[in-house]
Parts: sequence; structure tokens; C-alpha cells
Amino acid sequence: MTEHRMDWQRAARTGISEAVFCAGKSDDQIRAILAEARTEGHSLLLTRLAPEQFARLGDDAPQNYDALSQTAIHGDLPKALPGIGVVSAGTSDLPVAREAVRTLAFHGYEAPVLADVGVAGLWRLLNHTEVLRSYKVLIAVAGMEGALFSVLAGLVAAPVIAVPSPQGYGVAENGRLALDAALGSCAPGVTVVNIGNGFGAACAAIRIMCARAAP
Repeated sequence: MTEHRMDWQRAARTGISEAVFCAGKSDDQIRAILAEARTEGHSLLLTRLAPEQFARLGDDAPQNYDALSQTAIHGDLPKALPGIGVVSAGTSDLPVAREAVRTLAFHGYEAPVLADVGVAGLWRLLNHTEVLRSYKVLIAVAGMEGALFSVLAGLVAAPVIAVPSPQGYGVAENGRLALDAALGSCAPGVTVVNIGNGFGAACAAIRIMCARAAP
């Protein structure tokens, strides 16, 4: 009896494809899931696939692997559509930002990253105001005090999805202060996902884009 039940109809039902969260799964479980995807002709996104586990998969591993985000993609990527941007406060936030970018790419969206524009040097963000205002949805990733979320949402009309990054120490340890800042933002309409959840932020952005495109 199989230990997994894949939801291959999820994309048709919700607009978001099935994905595999690899943390906690055995190598054999991941191999079995990939074998089913290959047999049935499905593309598949794998998240939180650590480099050492990816290496153990050997020939069974997807060729499209990104160590920074710990994501792997089985199958070809669709043509990329514009409209979504990703902003990160610091370079330490890039693993989370990259997870969002890879999730978006898997679903057919191009998402340029504007990195290292935290508010400690506000000019770095303000220099890109016009570009930021051109996107239909923005994903913002920040750790420490999470000030980027409110500042960015006060500059643009597009929906801002805040992703607290697990970066920081002391009262900011593990992204909890950034999460509180996002939830308590004085900028109206900021959407918040869980700490480090670049995948979830990308899925929220996709749903917004689908709603915009609906007749």
C-alpha cells in the first residue's frame, strides 16, 4: 500500500498545483512520489529538499534543483508571465525569496527579485519606486524588525504579501518580531504568511493574479 496520496487535480480545482514538502519524508517516499509523477506525466514542485537529501536521490532526483531555496522541479517550466515582483530586505532573506520565485516559475510567472533594500538605507528602496509600482502583486521578505512591509505597502497600490524571514537575534530571533510587525502593520491591506513561507506567499500571489484575470 502506498504511503502517499497525490492530489493531481489540485491545479484544475484551485489554480495551484500539488507540491511536495520534503522535510520529514524519507528518501524512499520521495522516490515513490517522483516515480508516480513520471509514470502519470505530471510536473512536480518539491520544497525543503535539503542538499544532502537531494544528493542521496541520485539518478532519481529531478535535474532542476536550486540549493539556495532547497527546491526541485520535475518537468518543464511553462512560459513565464510578468506581473509579480519579489523584494527582500537583506541578502540573508534570499533563501525565502528564492523559494517564492521558484514556486512562481513552476506556475508560469516571472518574478524579478529586488534584493538588499532594507529600510536601514531607505534610499535603496526609494530608488526603485517606479519599478515597484509597475507590478500587480509584490512579495516582501524581511527579518529583524520587519519594517520593510509597512514602508513598501505605503508606496505602492499593488497588494503586498509579507513574508517574515527567520533572520535576527535577541527579540528578533527566528522571525517572530518580523511576524508581529507584519501582523500589526499600520499600512492597510498587508497580507501575511507564516515565517519563512515563500511557497505560501507565491501561492497567494498566484491566486490574486488569477482573480485579476477572471472575467
